[in-house]
Amino acid sequence: GSAGRSAARGGMEKFQSRYFTPREVSAHARPILEAAGKDISHWFNPKTRDIQTHVDPLTGCVKYYTPQGRFIHIPPQLPRSDWANDFGLPWWKDSKYEVGILASKTRHIRIVNTLTSQEHVLEVCAEESMWDILRRYLPYNAHAASYTWKYEGTNLDMDKTLEQNKIPDEDEEFYHLNLDSDLYMPGILLYFNDDLTEF
Repeated sequence: GSAGRSAARGGMEKFQSRYFTPREVSAHARPILEAAGKDISHWFNPKTRDIQTHVDPLTGCVKYYTPQGRFIHIPPQLPRSDWANDFGLPWWKDSKYEVGILASKTRHIRIVNTLTSQEHVLEVCAEESMWDILRRYLPYNAHAASYTWKYEGTNLDMDKTLEQNKIPDEDEEFYHLNLDSDLYMPGILLYFNDDLTEF
């Protein structure tokens, strides 16, 4: 009776493969690999933070909408006995896979080292503080924290963003005037403080 069914179930667990053929892996990894390094926020419903859904024309049921192809943790279109859903949280709901937040907007700025006259253009996120921008600049100058950062003669508050430091984002204005916003980038001047702080 029940002992036999229990033993059979226990024995069947041994037959559930945890190995996959390259073709199986490719079929589920392809959409993710094709999107590598790209924004995939359009795959998700911004309110639910779950994969977008639609009414499946074949079944009439609400299903995940994956026009780029089915990928890992997306159930098959129809019920199947060989699809295991015992993985726990799907990857898109598991915070350990979050790598960061997509910036609402990026800006280009010029950073000018007044000691060496070197100039570098950086693309930075609008939400970043000056400390975050300093970290982006470190590959160009390991002693960046040994400098006073100024814009139009005013010391910058390193805990604030560019906008909060009154460094305006004029991209929209340039757009309306049909001007290339790369023609003017705010210049942040670095003045050496005579101490060699390194990060």
